[in-house]
Amino acid sequence: MKARAVALRGLALAALVVAGEARSAASPWTQTPEAAVRLVSASEAVGDLLQLRLGLEFELAPGWKTYWRSPGDGGLPPALDWTGSGNLGGARLTWPAPARFTILGIDSVGYEDSLLLPMDVEVAEPGEPVRIALRVDYLTCSDICVPQSADLALTLPAGPALPSAEAYVIDRWRGRAPRRDPAAGRAELFGRGDDAALRIALPSIEAEDMFIEAGDVAVFGRPTPVAGGLAVPVAWAKGGPESLLGRELVATVTGGGEALEQRLHVVPANASASYGIALILGLALAGGVILNFMPCVLPVLGIKLMHAAGLGGAGRRRARAEFLAVAAGVVFSFWLLAGAAIATAEAGMAVGWGVQFQQPAFLAVMLLLVVLFAANLWGAFEISAPRFAGRLRGGPFLTGMFATLLATPCSAPFVGTAVGFALTRGPVEIALIFTALGLGLASPYFGVAAFPGLAAMLPKPGRWMVWLRILLGAALAGTAVWLLIVLEAQLGWTAALAAFGAAVLSAALLAAWAQLRRRALVAGAALAAAAGIAAVIALPAAMERAVPGGRWQAFDEARIGMLVSEGRMVFVDVTADWCITCRFNKAAVLDRGPVAARLAEDVVAMRADWTRPDAAISAYLARFARYGIPFNAVYGPGAPAGIPLPELLTDSAVLDAIGKAGQKG
Repeated sequence: MKARAVALRGLALAALVVAGEARSAASPWTQTPEAAVRLVSASEAVGDLLQLRLGLEFELAPGWKTYWRSPGDGGLPPALDWTGSGNLGGARLTWPAPARFTILGIDSVGYEDSLLLPMDVEVAEPGEPVRIALRVDYLTCSDICVPQSADLALTLPAGPALPSAEAYVIDRWRGRAPRRDPAAGRAELFGRGDDAALRIALPSIEAEDMFIEAGDVAVFGRPTPVAGGLAVPVAWAKGGPESLLGRELVATVTGGGEALEQRLHVVPANASASYGIALILGLALAGGVILNFMPCVLPVLGIKLMHAAGLGGAGRRRARAEFLAVAAGVVFSFWLLAGAAIATAEAGMAVGWGVQFQQPAFLAVMLLLVVLFAANLWGAFEISAPRFAGRLRGGPFLTGMFATLLATPCSAPFVGTAVGFALTRGPVEIALIFTALGLGLASPYFGVAAFPGLAAMLPKPGRWMVWLRILLGAALAGTAVWLLIVLEAQLGWTAALAAFGAAVLSAALLAAWAQLRRRALVAGAALAAAAGIAAVIALPAAMERAVPGGRWQAFDEARIGMLVSEGRMVFVDVTADWCITCRFNKAAVLDRGPVAARLAEDVVAMRADWTRPDAAISAYLARFARYGIPFNAVYGPGAPAGIPLPELLTDSAVLDAIGKAGQKG
């Protein structure tokens, strides 16, 4: 028993020694009624370390707070004075993500309960003892504010740099620091005076709050959510809100247990942001009209022409009814798109224009319908609409819907502005703007409905329509090939050919039904169509797409800022296989003539492929308040935040933007 008691006493003494050694890596607490503070080290000795990992630890009394490096409308951050220390170099603080709180009616940013500020401190002479003398001046606030001061001292001897008892705590608080986003974002300044605010597209985290730092030139208020981002009011700015233009701010976003720090370039609001809703509706209407003449409508041009040709010599009443039905189908399709955009935005998901072409199931359905339309035009079969559909003009209505869904894979002048405005607003604005777009796209049909005599002037159906049907069927066959290529880019040839084969089989079975009139053939056609659609849903996505070749590099937003800081210029092309206007821009401007020569000369050309969903590209577009493609931007010393270009490119527009981006100073 005596031996056992001696052994236990020895263990107790050893524990006290270990505890004493662990305490040697921490200074004594300096306490006041409001708070206590001490200095801790992650290592018990210096060893051969070039840097020491230290921590400034605070314990706050209930109800008391202290402040972040940028305290908001009121407060002061901790001030550190290392005078009297020995064998120390520079120190760098790591700030954990803060929280917002209100004291005396003033919004402030900081911490409550407990806090540890991790610090990396250089060792002047590795291997030699370090003597730390640190004076800390900090502010604590509750219903009143009390300035605090603490003189902390800690000596770390030479010897092995074994981890201390405080190492885990220091690392845990270091893990609460925001991760840095190397890519610069955009903060659009809109409004004036007391109504000024920054509109910022959110990064890919569940944002709950945002803290913006601008030194001593501005203070920002509590953010409010808007579709696709946050609006942060400018509470005060030296020289007025306009003085922020061109500045680079730092934003810390917190939410969902995460935190992200990002640089923001302040730019004037997209023109749409300062427009009234009436002007935006006018732009949407004009954009819809222009969309009729964009390369995007080429795949459905045959459908439009065939419908118009079929009304040659028709009576005024029938012509008006038919064209109104097509127009109604167009507008109804835009209502469906608006509903999908509202639902997607309310669910907190990325919203975009034409993103239905990123969905394999949608492509498979469109491929099936295009093949069936082509076979119908070639006379393989004729399916009469039911009587009730005929009375409701169901055929023309569905024609309008189908034409719209195929005609909206890419943007057009004014469309991008209107859609960008809509998708950063609420459901009412989205519905109104999409309705205006639909009315614009349907305007030719409304025009003929208003003057039905125009349709009566067309030649009456005859042999000429047989050749027209053959030509338009060939055009739709070309559309089927295009959809096949887009589907292959997403899922590979196995799924694409399965969907195409199912569509052809379905058309063949309907052609057989036209001859034999057996219902089993119609059922077989439906099963074949369902099997093709199911195949693209069940099969996995294709392998990663190849990196762009030639002068084009893969899109890397993080590199843009680094290249610009080196004085380089960067041209970004956001494209997709389903974007016909993108292909037109490449063929007409980017891959030929003076622009191609300029890009090959001294501009870094990056290509972002949006054929398939890509959160990084969606977030990049949203930072420009854009939600559709084509999209191009030029960066350089004269335009670090980027110069967005129009949807339809011209040599002069691209070269002028490169010239402005290249200006220094």
